[in-house]
Amino acid sequence: MPVVEIHLVEGEHLPARIEELLRRVSERYAAVLESPINRVRAFVTMHPPELWATGGITAAVDGDPAPYFVAAVLEGRPASQRQQLLAEITDAICDVLGATRSRVRGRVAQVAPEDWAIGGVPASRKRREEIVARSTRV
Repeated sequence: MPVVEIHLVEGEHLPARIEELLRRVSERYAAVLESPINRVRAFVTMHPPELWATGGITAAVDGDPAPYFVAAVLEGRPASQRQQLLAEITDAICDVLGATRSRVRGRVAQVAPEDWAIGGVPASRKRREEIVARSTRV
């Protein structure tokens, strides 16, 4: 279920940098969650500079946009993994895009397995064995 959406200001980054970011975030996400990379979905949503504000000042004026991301994981992932995911995605945004670290914000959104579909089937059924195995790890 690994899905990450990164919000950026339109026109701030070359397409090749965004592609590199998507590749790197996908690799790090898979590694942290010990998940096959083909399960990872990564998206960038672009926002016009006049529709993005940090501290009430639009990016059209500010010039130092503050990237934001949301990483979705199934409930039951340990806090250490979730916190590592926050750090790894932040690292990738800073390394690839040159973002100011103190301005990057992100969160992990935990989703109940019965509320996440994989091919129309709840993850609570489709990934039952994995979920049980994760919950019994010490």
